[in-house]
Amino acid sequence: MKSAIFFQSSFLFVCMEENWAIYNYIILIASDYKSGRDFADSHNLDEGTFRNILEAWEKKKNYQISLSTIYKICRNRNMNVFQFFREVEKNKDINVVFKND
Repeated sequence: MKSAIFFQSSFLFVCMEENWAIYNYIILIASDYKSGRDFADSHNLDEGTFRNILEAWEKKKNYQISLSTIYKICRNRNMNVFQFFREVEKNKDINVVFKND
């Protein structure tokens, strides 16, 4: 079954499985940084936003990530939104280990 992504008030509304794939990709790229704070700072994100994503990823909770957060990550990684979602899809089944020092 195909899923659709709807943009409303700059939030992505998708089912939990798709949200978790987005969190998983973000945590995957964050795992290359010394800490969640370093990742947030380097991607112009509020540290609280990253903590919300991390908590949703760890506890498989639903958190509606904003489109502006995704755009900030894309800009700071020199990628467009299409590339971001392609990477999300490609990496959705990777088991990530994140150590937040």
